[in-house]
Amino acid sequence: MTPGRVGSPLVSGRLLRLAGGRVSVRVGPRSVAVGAAAGAVVLVGAVVAMTTGEFPLTIAEVGETLVGQGSRATEFVVLTLRLPRLLLAIGVGAALAVSGAVLQSLSRNVLGSPDVIGFTTGASTGALVAIIVLGAGTLGTSVGALVGGLVTALLVVALAAGRGTQGPRMVLIGIGIGAALLAVNSWLITTAQLQTAVDAQTWLLGDLGNRGWPQVVALGVVLVLLLPVLFGGARRLALLELGDRPAGALGVDVGRTRTLLLLGAVGLAAASVAAAGPIPFLALAAPQVARSLTRAATPVLLPSALVGAALLVVSDLAVTRLFAPVPLPVGIATGLVGGLYLVALLVRLWRRSPT
Repeated sequence: MTPGRVGSPLVSGRLLRLAGGRVSVRVGPRSVAVGAAAGAVVLVGAVVAMTTGEFPLTIAEVGETLVGQGSRATEFVVLTLRLPRLLLAIGVGAALAVSGAVLQSLSRNVLGSPDVIGFTTGASTGALVAIIVLGAGTLGTSVGALVGGLVTALLVVALAAGRGTQGPRMVLIGIGIGAALLAVNSWLITTAQLQTAVDAQTWLLGDLGNRGWPQVVALGVVLVLLLPVLFGGARRLALLELGDRPAGALGVDVGRTRTLLLLGAVGLAAASVAAAGPIPFLALAAPQVARSLTRAATPVLLPSALVGAALLVVSDLAVTRLFAPVPLPVGIATGLVGGLYLVALLVRLWRRSPT
């Protein structure tokens, strides 16, 4: 994750120093290939998700239903059960991956994802307060998750402000805040009424089931508002990896850019939690997988988004098809795979560190 020095001619999705001091980000063929492969996985997964299950359908039947020519039974299966779940998997996967990519880049640390540094836990705390304390419905839970994630991010950044938001400082503070919020979440569930506690605990598992168009629309609005901002800031994000002083010398308003990107990343993570509950480790793994495959020295936000969407679509297909007729919450699958990935990542970092 160490960026190249300013002025070094890095290519293939990397920083390139141009005449006159301008710096641009060149998208290499590997990034295009990785994005296309991930997009193909999403497309194949979408076809499988829409046509298989307890009520099998042909591609033609799905197409007819989507254009309003299907029967009532196929309309219920396609438009009420399968399509919202599929769109939510794509949206949540993309949002978490982009959020993780931005936060890892800002912190210059592979562990700087929203679930590791407490932002996702804070969003869960806000949602639990809305569910248990305020008795809120779907909209109130979503608002609570957004507020909880943003407040947690502000707290972590404020405590890390002594030496900026780079390096292990923000990660360690975020882990500590996240641990404290986990205790708060457990206390909230313990003090709740039995049925409310069961509902809250089920929500905390992270699942795409029992969700509908309200969650899809709400997440879609957030994606439309925030993804262009973060994609538009990709070049400045790459320059920030060089360090605050070099980035400032190259014309980046460091404070404003960092704040804007941080708020955008936290907003995506909180919106994902509001839509599907906490989906662990996807924000940690997807950006690293995308960056490893593209071999890019700078953040690769679009490939990360596509890889994240592909991972969650495949994970949801696995839990719904392999464990039918009672599918597991997808958060259990991502937590299991992500935990193993985290162990492998820590072992790799330990082996690379000097003794």
